[in-house]
Amino acid sequence: MTSVINLDVVKNAEIHQQPYRYIVGDAFLKEDKIPKLREEFPPIDKPGYLTVDEVMIKGTFKQLIEDLESDEMADALSAKLDLNLTPLPRLTTIRRLSQLKDGRIHTDSESKLATFLVYMNDSWNASADGRLRVLNGPEDFDDMTAEISPVMGSCFGFRRADNSWHGHKPFAGERRVVQITWLKDASELERKKKRNGMAQFFKGIFGR
Repeated sequence: MTSVINLDVVKNAEIHQQPYRYIVGDAFLKEDKIPKLREEFPPIDKPGYLTVDEVMIKGTFKQLIEDLESDEMADALSAKLDLNLTPLPRLTTIRRLSQLKDGRIHTDSESKLATFLVYMNDSWNASADGRLRVLNGPEDFDDMTAEISPVMGSCFGFRRADNSWHGHKPFAGERRVVQITWLKDASELERKKKRNGMAQFFKGIFGR
């Protein structure tokens, strides 16, 4: 099966250095693949990120996951982030539903070296709610250097740092996104998979 991503979007993206190293792109998903990607997005009925092991993936959507986890993708992002991601373990997660408590300002944990997000929503309203922001600090959503609307094919990749602040204003509802993270080592991968599975288990017991 042929690739469903436009890797040139990553290769040709402008490198931003402030306040940390990141790239932003559009049209990362090939136009002719979008109908199938929309149709095959997993029917997740709970909030939060789920690992690819926790949902049923098939067809073109499965190919998207394989493309994101490929060495070619890692090589392209490595060149942009000045970091060798190719030998590192990868954790891919999928979110369909957001809660108001999601998106709080954070930097990501030190176990994560780099993250790449692909958004898959057909449209987004004019409100700032749910739009990812690259932030200058931990206190103010309006103290930003970039904003990414989570529409189909928009993407954001960044190198984790002590000041890699990002987040979005509260939003509840459908907000489709696929995220791949490169981790320091395999033990971190297994730990995060286990922790994510336990979190989803307790969400199932106690509700949303």
